[in-house]
Amino acid sequence: MKDLIMKNFFVFFSLLLTPLTVNGETSWFTDFNQDVQAVYHSDTWELYLPVHTWHNRAMYDKNKTDDYWERPYGGGLGKYIIDEKGNQHSLYAMFFLDSHANWQPIAGYAWEKKWYLDEARNFRFGAGFTAFFTARKDYYYVPFPAALPLASVEYKNFAVQSTYIPGYYNFGNVLFTWVKWKF
Repeated sequence: MKDLIMKNFFVFFSLLLTPLTVNGETSWFTDFNQDVQAVYHSDTWELYLPVHTWHNRAMYDKNKTDDYWERPYGGGLGKYIIDEKGNQHSLYAMFFLDSHANWQPIAGYAWEKKWYLDEARNFRFGAGFTAFFTARKDYYYVPFPAALPLASVEYKNFAVQSTYIPGYYNFGNVLFTWVKWKF
């Protein structure tokens, strides 16, 4: 099983590094590939510190939320670029305590459209998505892919960023928040 996972991981990332052109025009996949390579080769870094996990009380029985852990201690590092349109592309790896206080790793790519609120570009809002691989103890730490929305509020090098994990009654419906420091 481990060999199969590693082979799939290798094939997936090999495809990301293969440029695609059709009739001399690049595809969105090629543009994405170039963005990922630019982030990988950048020398701009971010520190990630998870700060809160909130289970939507309207979507859970009280006895469930009473048992959930909402302090996702952990950390992570990422690299990023700001493209010519002012949007951010990131590659990151983070680990934190999940809702059952078990370690959960995550590694992936994030993209955010930025809206700048001042001429100096110090204040900004962001909205975008992240695509990643993660693993959880309740799934026997078998890695699986996922994609989620992102939103952030930023001032200079500091950002508060969140995602919402959708779900149904007593499953999912979690707001996960972390802070980032660019250095």
